[in-house]
Amino acid sequence: MIFLLFSSVPGVYYAYQNSDSVGKAIVLILLLGSVATWTTMLDKAISLNRARKASKRFLARFKENTRYLTSQSLMRESLHDAGPIGAIYSEGVEKLLEFYENGTNGMINMSGAGAQPVKLSAAQFEAIEAVLERAVSHQIQELEKRIGFLGTLVSLSPFCGLFGTVWGVMMAFCGIAAAGKADFTALAPGVAGALLTTVAGLVVAIPSLVGYNILNGTIRNLTVAMDNFTEEFMVELKLEQLAIDSERR
Repeated sequence: MIFLLFSSVPGVYYAYQNSDSVGKAIVLILLLGSVATWTTMLDKAISLNRARKASKRFLARFKENTRYLTSQSLMRESLHDAGPIGAIYSEGVEKLLEFYENGTNGMINMSGAGAQPVKLSAAQFEAIEAVLERAVSHQIQELEKRIGFLGTLVSLSPFCGLFGTVWGVMMAFCGIAAAGKADFTALAPGVAGALLTTVAGLVVAIPSLVGYNILNGTIRNLTVAMDNFTEEFMVELKLEQLAIDSERR
């Protein structure tokens, strides 16, 4: 973004030439910050979009196969890039299979004909719910990786630009004072160079803020979907337990 600004507006390059070493250093730092910001935003946007689509696809399959939570097709689906919701299901069903005595060393049994549900105790219900909540927390941490770095760039860029402007204006006035005369033509180049850092800071911060808010909104939506899935998983488990009671009667 800053590079495009330099190449398209001749006055920007003039301001850069008339900046002192501190101002030029700040502009270069902001240029690197712009590259890091766009790289982070694009990478996170791609990964979050992939996670959203995979979770939506798995959730649709889950709703089609809720007769038994330990359905073999669902377990296979959860192991093939099923997104955060698929990972949460995998954690929950792994714990459930331990209680159904159909697991092998805590791993999902993919070769069996299907797990036979058994009656669970209240403590087992709580253990499964705890596993699901822990899986949700882990997935949220994965989704939020580097979002803090992006937020730091959003907040820091305008302050770096402001610092450069204040420094440049101060140096310009010091130069006028040392010359012993108030000459606008001597003051203008220094002020132009000083204001460049504020422009550079805003060029970095404005698109970063938009991208940061969009990414945060996507993460919030995925978090809500994961929380809803956890509740749905527990509801289906309770219905499965009620079916066991009905069969016994």
